[in-house]
Order: sequence, then structure tokens, then C-alpha cells
Amino acid sequence: MKLAAIRSIYEAEPPFATVYLQAQAASPNAEQEVRLRWDSLRSQLADAGAHDETLTALDDAVLGEDITAIQTEGRVLVANRTGLLLEQDFDATRDGGDKAVLGEPPALGDYLRQRARSVRGLVVLVDKERATLRREVFTSAAVLDSGSESGVEGSATESVHKPREGAEHHRRMQQRAEEAAWLNIRDITETVRKTAEKWGPDALVVAGEVQGRKMLLEELPVHLQEMSYEVEAGGGISSDSADDGTEQALTEALLSTARQITIDRAKAETERFGTARANGLAVEGAENIRRAATLGAIETLLLRYDAEAEDEDTLLRDAAGVDAAVGLVGTSVEGNAAAILRYEAPVDQMDSQPSSN
Repeated sequence: MKLAAIRSIYEAEPPFATVYLQAQAASPNAEQEVRLRWDSLRSQLADAGAHDETLTALDDAVLGEDITAIQTEGRVLVANRTGLLLEQDFDATRDGGDKAVLGEPPALGDYLRQRARSVRGLVVLVDKERATLRREVFTSAAVLDSGSESGVEGSATESVHKPREGAEHHRRMQQRAEEAAWLNIRDITETVRKTAEKWGPDALVVAGEVQGRKMLLEELPVHLQEMSYEVEAGGGISSDSADDGTEQALTEALLSTARQITIDRAKAETERFGTARANGLAVEGAENIRRAATLGAIETLLLRYDAEAEDEDTLLRDAAGVDAAVGLVGTSVEGNAAAILRYEAPVDQMDSQPSSN
């Protein structure tokens, strides 16, 4: 992901209060539990010297109308004395607990690592007559955001249901049913293409009735086929005939798909890093990355998939300052951080200096 989206946070007035509230199971006492958890974190920030205005901004965000949603969705928040700078759903911190940090820069490493693991997916629940399209953002642990849902009906007037084998007129009916199904799938494909073009998903997840899935995957344009993942769940949702366990099965399939997509991404970034390193277009370790940032040379900052980097938040701030992206790398690198460069940067010839920000 590009760090430009959060650059303004790093450029705001310090100090920053960064708060992580872990997502937890739904509870009848969720509101009281969140209040108690926030009281503890608030006390930590107050003891660390957080401004009253900063704490008030966080009070309003945590104790607002959606307080019970925080229990199940989790939150990451950043505030300074001018107000709230960031509020996003967050399923958990790496160590599985709540966290509050006051300082500079904001502690966004956990949040950005989760963002790198999240998938912006267009989920298509299809059969041979119709489809339901959902815009979802999900990780291997949770569905973070469910956006708008839309339906599309195929335009075929003939039935898609084939009669049993038999006389010649049955065979003609079977042919018409097959033609009707393909006409519907082509209509669905066009809607999927237009939706993907407008929304720009990371992945297309095709679910639903098995024959509909296969036909849609065959009909999709090549660029959508290349980003498609087929899951064996969701049957009946598009036609409102799903049983009670279908949605749960679909959610589990989405989480599994997110895990696979994240692994695939990390593999791709690791391969790209290896190629860049072989061509003198990569550096490792906090000091060399800071030097490359001073030269404006960072294209992508790479963090280890499951390990905090040395000076991680400072590196992220410096990378955001030169409009870099952030990704995950699956191989061992010095200090758990590396960077792919825009051009060769003579970092080994530079004096060791603190960050320029």
C-alpha cells in the first residue's frame, strides 16, 4: 500500500497518542468492558503526559455511539492536541492485547502490517441465473468491512434447468437450457467487469453454486481471471435459498483466501526484493534505509511478515515522507526491514546520521 494516505498524520504536530483496542468476542456487557479497557489505557496516556485535548478527542472516539462495535471490531486511533487523526477497525495487535503509546512518531507499525495483510475483495456469489456482488475487506482473522451489496439477474428467458435424458425434444431443451445459462453468465460477467473497474479490488473471489462458478471463471476477462480465487462456499445465497450455515462457511472461506493471498503477496515481494538486491537496487537494516530515505530513493519499505523491525515507526515515517509504499517480505533481512530502491543510492558512502525528520 502507498503511504501517501497517512503522510498527513506523520506531518501533524507531536506528540501523538496511538491506541490499539483488540477485537474481542461479542458480550452482553461489551459497553462496560470497553469503558474499563479504555480507562486503563487513558490512565497510561495521562501518566505519560498526554494533553487534555488529546485525551478528550480519544474519549469522544471510544465512548461514542458505536462503543459496543469497538468490542467486536477493534480499533486503532491516533490523536494529538488538535484532535483525532486516525480511526480505523483493527482486529488485534501482534501480542494479542490492548496498547497505548504516547510519543513521536505515531506507532503505526502494527496497523500498517495489518493493512498489508488485508484484502480488498469483490466477492461474487453466483449460480446459472443470477449473482450477488459484495465489496468486502478481510484478513485471515476477520472481515473488517462489508461494503455495498448488489444483485444482477441474467437476461435469459429460457430455463437453465435441463430435463432428464430422453427423446429428441429433451435434447433440444437441454441445449436451450445450456444456452440460457451462458447468456446469464455473460450478463453477470459484464456487471462484474464494470464493478471491478470502478472499485479496484485486490482480488476477485468467486463463490456459490459449482456450475455457475466454473462458467463465470471461464467467461471472465484474462486480467480478472488472473486475480480470481474460487471458494467452495456460498451456494444458494444469490437465489436466497442458502441454509443457516452458508454465511459462516463463506466467512471461513474468505479468511482462508485472505491468508493465501497474503502469503502470495509476501512471496512476490520477496522475489522482487531478491531481484532488486541482485541489481544493486535494495538495502537492508534501519541505518541504510534511513540513508536511502534521505536521498529520496525508497520505492517500497519492506517489513518482516511477523516480526517488528528495528526503529519501525521511524522508518515508516521516513518512507511516507518520500511517497514510498509498504509491503511484507518473507525472507530474513537485517533488522527485520529492507527497502527496494527507485535508483542506485550510495548509502555505504554516507556518514551515519539521524533521521532528517
